[in-house]
Amino acid sequence: MPLETLSSFEDQHHDQFMEQGYLRLGKLLSPDELAAIQQRIDDIMLGKIRYDNMRFQLDPRHTGTAMTRTVGNEEATLNYRRIDDLEQDPLFLAYMQHPLIRQITRRYIGEDVAVFRSMFMNKPAERGTELVWHQDIGVGWKIDTNPTTTVWTAFDAATVHSGCMQIVPGSNNLGILNERHFTSEEDQAKYTRDEDVIDLEAEAGEAILLHNFLLHRSGVNTTTSPRRAFSATYMDVTTRSVVTGDTFPIVFGEDALSPDTVTGKSAERIKFFHG
Repeated sequence: MPLETLSSFEDQHHDQFMEQGYLRLGKLLSPDELAAIQQRIDDIMLGKIRYDNMRFQLDPRHTGTAMTRTVGNEEATLNYRRIDDLEQDPLFLAYMQHPLIRQITRRYIGEDVAVFRSMFMNKPAERGTELVWHQDIGVGWKIDTNPTTTVWTAFDAATVHSGCMQIVPGSNNLGILNERHFTSEEDQAKYTRDEDVIDLEAEAGEAILLHNFLLHRSGVNTTTSPRRAFSATYMDVTTRSVVTGDTFPIVFGEDALSPDTVTGKSAERIKFFHG
């Protein structure tokens, strides 16, 4: 069955999202746009395009050590596990401001919308990090309001063998199970039974709307190809860091960033790591 790409976000989509905690949006990137953004993230990893105030994290199976973050690209490799602060790149920012995403954020957040994190996640070929059951919320994020709206996009096919997400549909309606992000063994036994879990496989270029309270996890990549993805979490512009008091970059509404003029991110914006 061909993958449907939504042209608008209607009441039935809202109902499904709230009931299940996820909604397939279809391929929001054309084949040429997907190829361009795949090339852009590879160029960023390889240091061909550089941003002074972009945060990087190498896959621990590449380094042989614990996960550590660096500011700026310190090694030209495709083995980065995670890269943050991608709203300062015009190609990524333009995608984050896709018209359908604008409709979605207007419905759940309002006219003025900030981005909590714009994050590239990578499971390199025959590598990757196992993530245990968790919700994308919590005091560890150090913000004064828990967001609920994330758009996750597969840059490569996400399959069981490449470490796709596993989710528990409807678990968003359980509320926040643990403000510390990861679920307890007791809650896992209660809410993540095998019969309740599905593999959220996705095609390259496919976008999925995720509720931040949705229980999910992912495994390692056992294939010979990478499993790259991009995740952007949206929230109200009034949301602040409980550490610094700062707000976050605006992507919709008054004073929103523009792909035509965005020039990077100040060091002040990354002085504390959130999420």
